[in-house]
This record gives sequence, C-alpha cells and structure tokens, in this order.
Amino acid sequence: MDWQFGVAATLAIAALVLVIGRRLIERIAFLQKYSIPEPVVGGLVTALLIAVSHYGGVRITFDTSLQPGLMLAFFASIGLGADARMLARGGVALLLFTACVVGMLVMQNVIGVGAAWAMGIDPLIGLIAGSVTMSGGHGTGAAWGQKFAESFGLVAAPGIALAAATFGLMIGGLVGGPVAHRLIERLKARGAPLGVAKAEVLTHDSAESGGPFTPQRLSVTILLIATCVALGTTLSRWAENPTFTLPTFVWTLFVGVLIRNALAMAKLHEIDGEALTFAGAVSLSLFLAMALMSLKLWELAALALPMFVILALQAIGVALFTTLITFRVMGSNYEAATLVAGQCGFGLGATPTAIANMQALCERYGYAPQAFIIVPVVGAFLIDIANAIVISAFAGVLPALR
Repeated sequence: MDWQFGVAATLAIAALVLVIGRRLIERIAFLQKYSIPEPVVGGLVTALLIAVSHYGGVRITFDTSLQPGLMLAFFASIGLGADARMLARGGVALLLFTACVVGMLVMQNVIGVGAAWAMGIDPLIGLIAGSVTMSGGHGTGAAWGQKFAESFGLVAAPGIALAAATFGLMIGGLVGGPVAHRLIERLKARGAPLGVAKAEVLTHDSAESGGPFTPQRLSVTILLIATCVALGTTLSRWAENPTFTLPTFVWTLFVGVLIRNALAMAKLHEIDGEALTFAGAVSLSLFLAMALMSLKLWELAALALPMFVILALQAIGVALFTTLITFRVMGSNYEAATLVAGQCGFGLGATPTAIANMQALCERYGYAPQAFIIVPVVGAFLIDIANAIVISAFAGVLPALR
C-alpha cells in the first residue's frame, strides 16, 4: 500500500512533528538536559513510525519540494546576522581561535575519510561524518547531504548526515564540560586566576527591536532573506564548474553577509535581530522536520557499526585537539579553557551547545568575557564559511578514493 502526501499535507505534518517534539522535550528530562532540538526529536519519532509501517507493507512518501527553499532561507538568515563590527571586538584572539577551528575541521575530515577507507566503506560517508556534521550540525549536514546525493549518487547521504549530526549534538554537551574542567583543575593547582566575579557577557549583536513584534517588521526581513536566496541561487548557477563548486546555500550565506554589512556601512537599514532570528528559526525547524521525517531508516541499518566507530573517533579527536592545541594557542589560561568548552560544543554539536557548555563552567568558576564574544562569532557564521571551503576541497579529491 502506498500513501503519498502532497505539499500542503507534508507542510502540515512537518508542523505537527515540531509540536510532537516540543511535547516530548517538556516531558523527558534527558532531552531537556542535552538541548535536543524539537525537529530532531519529533522527526526521529516520525521516521521510526514510518520505518515500522514500511516493514508492515505501507510505504509513505512526502512531497518535500519546499525543503530546498527553507534550507536557503535559513542560511540567508545566518549571513544577514554576520555583523563585521563583531569581528573587530575579537581582535587577534579571534584570528587565533579561527585558525584553531580550521585545523579542527581538517582533522575531522582526515579522521572520517581515513576511518571509512580503513573499514572498507565509501569515503564519502566518512566525510559526512567529519566536519560536514560534527562542526556543521543538522542544517549544514542536511544541505551537504543533498548535494552529495545529487553529485555522487549516494542516496542515503541526507539520512546519514542527520543521524551523525544528532549523535554529535548529544556528545558535544558530554565532552566539553569534562575536558574543560580537567584543564581548569590544572590551572587551580598552579594557582592561576580563574573567571571574574561579575561581567557583562555579550553573546551577539542585534538591532534594537524598536517596539512590539509586528508583521511589518517581519515583512522587511522576509524581503531581505528572499533577496539573498534569489541572488545566491543566481551566483551559484553562474559560478558552477567541474573543478570547484560551492553549494547554493554557501553563496546565499555570502550574499547575506555582504547585504548586511553594506546596509550598515551606508546607514540605510539596521537588521532587525528579533525578526531575523524568528524567520531563521522557523525555516530551519521546518526544513529539519521535513528532512528527518523523510529518513529511510531501513537503508541506514547496515552502516550503524561503522558510523559509530567513526563518530567515537571524532569525539576523541576533538577532545585531544582542543586540549593539546587550542588551549595552548589561546594562552593556557581560564579564557582558553572556556574556549575549549565552547569549541567542543560546536565542534561536535552546535553553537547553542557551545554556549551551554561555557555557561555551565562560568556559573561555577566565574565569567570569561572574551570567550563569550569569540565563540558566538566563530560558531554563528565564520565556521560555516570555513567549513564550506574545507569540505569542497575534500570533496574534490574524493572521486579518486572511491
């Protein structure tokens, strides 16, 4: 028996997935503790139910034609949120930390591709379980998953990406705290100063809301997002070549960065941070809900053990890299230890996980003001730009390894 859902029905089910995810998070402490997103929870539950129905002889398919547009809208919101003024606040420390993050991205892909090759599975799977999902998270993972499915014929790529990103989201909150705590205990043993008692922790820039949230404020933000998507899509088409191709969502992100800062320099328009966050969150949530509820879990079962091995190696690799390299490069002090907690958070999960890791440390040992400037800037948009370049470089040599 075949059940096919059209665009409207698929959108309705995606919204229902978000509601289910929220209800489950409210009732299950584990999901709250590790900040698992609503679309991940609801989407995986739905995917499990669809897998059960599949084995029962009922095949369910969705019309996900809205999915690419939602993905591009999310990355446009990331670009529009990239204020160049935040970069100036980070100074030299921001450049050093960004260099550490780029080194981690390369390491993750070397681990992923190398482990996959050693186990005799497609190296592309190792790349997906590398920086694509570990540092990229669900949004970047699903986007590159679609790109790899189209370019390399790995149909299961989106499903593999979302499964790996979910693992990373959970492990990122488990690794960061213990690794940073160990470093801080070393600092305490040496009598080194820790955090300050009181500090204003600046996590990001956003325009003042300027009053209640209204349809007019949202409509301007939608105009900017749609412009980024249209220009990004056009640039991607123009720049496409067989040697080096950036996905459309990366071009869309770049356009967002340019528009945001061009408007600020010309003093024509200040981006509405509240409306931008709202539009980006809705786009990402619906995109992930559609991607996850469309997972064909029965196609991923054979990869369970190899994937677990690769992802376990990634967790160990990030813990060692941040301890041996990032901590030392950033000064071997309390700020550096807090940055380690943040890098473990977004290096295995997402920026919210990074902030949660740092907040947990700072509540115990005191604030680290510089870390709360640097991590959001790098985790919010610099890592996406760097990751796109690193992934594209690795994807260019993968055909020779497959």
